[in-house]
Amino acid sequence: MSRFLLSCLTVFLAACNAQALSQGDRDFTMSALHATRKQFLDTVAGLSEKQLKWKPSPDVWSVFETAEHLARAEDEIPALAAKSLQGPAATRKPAGRAEDEKILRAVATRDQKFKAPASLVPSGKYRNIADLAAAFKASRDRNIAYIRDTQDALRFHLAPHPVFGDMDALQWYVLIAGHTERHVAQMKEVMAQPGFPKK
Repeated sequence: MSRFLLSCLTVFLAACNAQALSQGDRDFTMSALHATRKQFLDTVAGLSEKQLKWKPSPDVWSVFETAEHLARAEDEIPALAAKSLQGPAATRKPAGRAEDEKILRAVATRDQKFKAPASLVPSGKYRNIADLAAAFKASRDRNIAYIRDTQDALRFHLAPHPVFGDMDALQWYVLIAGHTERHVAQMKEVMAQPGFPKK
């Protein structure tokens, strides 16, 4: 068989095998999204405006700024996954749970720092924490509902990540959960500083 025919057959078989998510994939991703939704909301709940806006130094985000970053990411990251669905199905073997768990752990770990893209840098978009939390909840609930109900072949469409390389569209939703956990830890680091206001 010629290399051209073999290539065509590979693409054809990938398209035939492309299918909706398994229940296991849905459950794993929704569980991570639900858990980190609670982490975020519990962390910002009850904080005063003084506590939310306090910064340990000019170059460190406040709790409120970090929360805005998360609210912005909640819409922007799924847009990358959606864009990947417009392209052809991937010919590689679909990723498995071990790869998903690796991404989740790696993103959540704060051993290595990264510069946020300009679109995710806090800019004072929200007037107060109530508005910000409501926006976050609406977007997160929409993302959870999408994973619960979608028939899109998320495992078969890829988008490149600057650190992890090609990730399938489902893994971008796994990344959302890890990203939230990462920045909840960042908020708690600020809250643990000696100068953090008591109320």
